[in-house]
Amino acid sequence: MATEETACEHWRTNVVIIGSGVAGLACALALAPTPVIVMTKTASPVSGSTALAQGGIAAAMGRDDTPEQHARDTVDAGAGLVDEERALVLAREGTEAVRRLIAAGMRFDRKPDGMLSLGREAAHGKARIVHAGGDTTGRNLSETLVEMARATPSIRLVSDAFVLDLIAQRGRIGGVVAVHKSFGRIQVHANAVVLASGGVGGLWLESTTPLEATGDGLALAARAGARMADLEFMQFHPTALVPRQAQRGDRLALLTEALRGAGAVLLDAAGRRFMPSEHPLAELAPRDVVARAIAKRRATGEPVFLDLRPALASRGAAAFPQALRLCRQAGYEPTREPVPITPATHYHMGGVATDGDGHTTLEGLWACGEVACTGVHGANRLASNSLLEGLVFGARVAASIRSGEGSFASAVENPRALLPTAPLPLEALDRMRRRLRDIMTLYAGLLRNGKGLARAAAELAALEAELQRLASAGTADSAGTIGTAGPANDYPAIVAWGELRNMLLSARLVVHAADRRTESRGAHFRSDYPQTDAGWQHRQVISTTELDHRLPASIPPLRATNAG
Repeated sequence: MATEETACEHWRTNVVIIGSGVAGLACALALAPTPVIVMTKTASPVSGSTALAQGGIAAAMGRDDTPEQHARDTVDAGAGLVDEERALVLAREGTEAVRRLIAAGMRFDRKPDGMLSLGREAAHGKARIVHAGGDTTGRNLSETLVEMARATPSIRLVSDAFVLDLIAQRGRIGGVVAVHKSFGRIQVHANAVVLASGGVGGLWLESTTPLEATGDGLALAARAGARMADLEFMQFHPTALVPRQAQRGDRLALLTEALRGAGAVLLDAAGRRFMPSEHPLAELAPRDVVARAIAKRRATGEPVFLDLRPALASRGAAAFPQALRLCRQAGYEPTREPVPITPATHYHMGGVATDGDGHTTLEGLWACGEVACTGVHGANRLASNSLLEGLVFGARVAASIRSGEGSFASAVENPRALLPTAPLPLEALDRMRRRLRDIMTLYAGLLRNGKGLARAAAELAALEAELQRLASAGTADSAGTIGTAGPANDYPAIVAWGELRNMLLSARLVVHAADRRTESRGAHFRSDYPQTDAGWQHRQVISTTELDHRLPASIPPLRATNAG
C-alpha cells in the first residue's frame, strides 16, 4: 500500500510529481509500476481545484456526438489560438479516459435506462458533460484517484511539503528542494520532474480557485529558465456566488456552468434577462462574453442575479446538491429567490509552454494540468475541458517519461535554495499578499488597459523589492534554519514567504504578457485595444529574461557530486 511519506532528508526516485490533483494523479497512476513521489503543500492530497470542481468532464460519449465535433467546439471557443491537432488529441483520448474511469469503478450519473446522463454547457454543440454525483464531480474524482494511488505500491504520497525550487544540473532538471512541515528541508533527486501544481487564480481578490493556487509551478519553472505561453489569458467564471457576509479576499463559491445549461437565467437589478441582447446563445454564450456582460453592469453599481429555479425545475434538486448547499450557506434560499453573483478568476489558459506530450523547454521537466499551456484552450477554455485535460495530458506525460526511462540525472549535494535566515513577520507577508491581490484586481482584471498594466508592473516590482529587503537579514542554505529551530514552527512562515515569492513572479509575468498583447481576444480584454487584431493570432511565448534583470536569480550554479 502506498503511504504518505514524511521522514527523509535525501530521496531518490524515478519521477517526482508536484501536485495531487487530477493531472498529477493521472500521471502517477499511468506511470505504475515506475516509482513515483507525489508531493503537495496541502495537508491532504484531496485538495486544490480538482476537489472543488462542480462542472463535469466533457467527452463525446453520446450516440449523436463525436470527438471531432468536440474538438471543433474547443477550437471555436478558443478565439483563434487553439492548436487544432492537440484539441483533437484531447477529444479522442478524453473519451477513452472516461471509459477507463468507468472500468475502474467510478460511478457516473446515469438515466433510468442505465445510459450516461449527459449535460450541456456553454459553447458546446452537444450534451456531452458527464457528472459523478451531480455538481460534486470534482471531489468524487479526486477521492477516487487518491484511493487508487494509495492502493498502488509504486506511488508515495507526501503531504505538507512545499517545493522551494527545482534542482538544475547542466541545463537539466534533476529533482526538487522542498521544506516539509515536520522534518524540515528535503531533497528529491529524480529522472524527471512533473509540474501538476495548478494555476494562478489566487493572485486576484475575487476568485473561485483554492487559496493555494498561488502560481507555484509557474514560478518554479520560470526561475529555472523555462518558457511560458499565453499568460495573459485568465478566465473569469461568470457566476461566483456573492455571500451575504464575507471577508474581502475570501475564496468565492462557484455556481456551476451546468446550472445555465439546465436553464438558469441571469437577471439585472429589475429582474429582467439581459443575455439575449448580448449574444445569440444568451446564457450559453462563451464565458468571456457572459463575464463581461455581468462586469459591465456591476461596474455601474448594479447587482446581477442568477435565478436557479428554472434549472431546478428542469433537472431536479438532486442534480445540484452542492449549488443548493453553497447558496444556503451564503444566506440565500435559491428555491425562492435569485442569488447575487459576480465574475471571478477561475482558470488560467496560459502556463508553462509544453509540446503535445507535456515536455517543457527544459530537459527533465514536464507539466500537465492547469500549470501547463498545451495549446488546447487557446484564449478561452471550453467549459468542462479542464478535468479532461488533466486526465489526458497526465497520461501523455507518463507515456513520454516512460519512453525515455533509464537515464538517471546526476545527484547534487546540498543544492542551495535561498531562504530567509531571520524570522519573517507573518503580518507583513499577509499585508503584502493583500496588496498584490489588490493590484492584480484593479489593473489586470477582467477589463484592462495599458496605463493600468504599467501601474501594476511598477507596483509589483516595488513589492518584490520590499520582500527581498524583508528577507535580507541574511540568506543562506536552508539547512541552517529549517529543522534546527523547529520545522513545525517555521513551516507556516516559510510557506507564506515562498507563496508570496511565487505570486510576485507569476503576477509580473502575467502583467508583462497582458501589456504586450495589444488587442482584445477571448478572456483578454483591453479597453484601449477593444478589437481583435489578426496580427496577434498566435501564441505569445515569454520568459523571465524579459523582466527586470536587477532581480537576483534564485538558484546559484551547482557542481556535480556523487551524493545520493
